Amino acid sequence: MKIFLSVMAIAVLAWFAFHQESPLEESPVSATPVDPPTQTLIDPAEVFQRALWKRPTAQDNILHAERREWADADGIQKWQWFLKIEPSPELVSHLRVKNAFGLQQDVSPKNVAHPPEWFTFDQQNFEVMGAGNMRLYFSPHNKTLYATDSGGGFHAGAPEPERPIAGEATATGRLPLTPPPTP
Repeated sequence: MKIFLSVMAIAVLAWFAFHQESPLEESPVSATPVDPPTQTLIDPAEVFQRALWKRPTAQDNILHAERREWADADGIQKWQWFLKIEPSPELVSHLRVKNAFGLQQDVSPKNVAHPPEWFTFDQQNFEVMGAGNMRLYFSPHNKTLYATDSGGGFHAGAPEPERPIAGEATATGRLPLTPPPTP
C-alpha cells in the first residue's frame, strides 16, 4: 500500500511539474498596456540614452527600443522602457564590469508587465542582473541584451524656504545682519 501511495504521489507531482507554465506564459504578452501611456517613444538612440544614461556607440546595434510615459498636468507619473540590443564590448563592460547601476546577479524570474511583442525570450537561457525594477538579460556570449525598467514619475521637490528680509531681522549677535558688500 505504501508503494502504491508513493507511486501515486510521484505521478501527481510529475503531472503538476509537466503542466506548470513557464514564467513568460504566466502573464500573456500584450502589445498595449491596460492603462495606455500618454506618450510612447520609439527613437532607438533617445530610448537608449534615457534608459542607460549614456549615448550608444556605433558598435551598439539597437534592434528594438520603446519608452512609455504616463503624464498629467503635474508631470510624469510613471514610466517604463524596453531595449533589445546587440551590445558592444564597451557597453557590456560598462554594465557588467564597471556595474554602472549597482546590479546584482538575479536568479529569480521577474514577470514584466505588458512587454512589447518583440520582448519575448526564454529567461532560462539568459544571465539576469537586476536592481530594483531594472532587469538586464544577457544572452550567452553577450550576443543579445534585453533590458527593462519601470518606476514612478518625477515629482516636484519641496518648495524653497522663504529668505528672511535683512531689515526684519531681530536676532542679536556677533555677526552682521547683512552680507558684506561685493566690489
